[in-house]
Amino acid sequence: MRASLAAAMLLCPLACAGPAGAQPKVNLEQTFADSLAAVPKEELAVSGGFYVPAYSSVAMSQGKLRVDFSVTLSVHNASETQALVVRRIAYFDTAGKQVESYLKAPVAVKPLATISVVIPTDDVRGGTGANFIVDWAATGEIAEPVVEALMVGGVANAHYAFISQGRPTRTVGKK
Repeated sequence: MRASLAAAMLLCPLACAGPAGAQPKVNLEQTFADSLAAVPKEELAVSGGFYVPAYSSVAMSQGKLRVDFSVTLSVHNASETQALVVRRIAYFDTAGKQVESYLKAPVAVKPLATISVVIPTDDVRGGTGANFIVDWAATGEIAEPVVEALMVGGVANAHYAFISQGRPTRTVGKK
């Protein structure tokens, strides 16, 4: 019975979500308290960013059907020894307009720990070309984080799940 109650409590925020425009604000600091450390006071000498394609909706059947997906963005600290400071997690729609910002202040993710943001299936504000920008930093040399989006959804008896890997944002071209 305890396992059922725990599962129901975990699933309730997804099942009980309100209308798409009125999603409850996620508090990463509370939700992932066990994954977080104190933000280092030392200078953050190393930094980077990721662009992560996400698909809250996908056109199917030659564009005649739209399938909506839940999106889970996960930021994994791949370092075994260093805290990873996440400076920004921002969600954008197909037109490039920012839909949501998930951090009020930077957070430090413990070594090998993960934080996630969930976009429920009924929140289709991102559309077919949604994406995230994740900015990170560290006090020194660190394993590059792993940032991915997992999309899960279905229509009738068919269920789909796929992953979109984040790509480091780098400036390219001649200097």
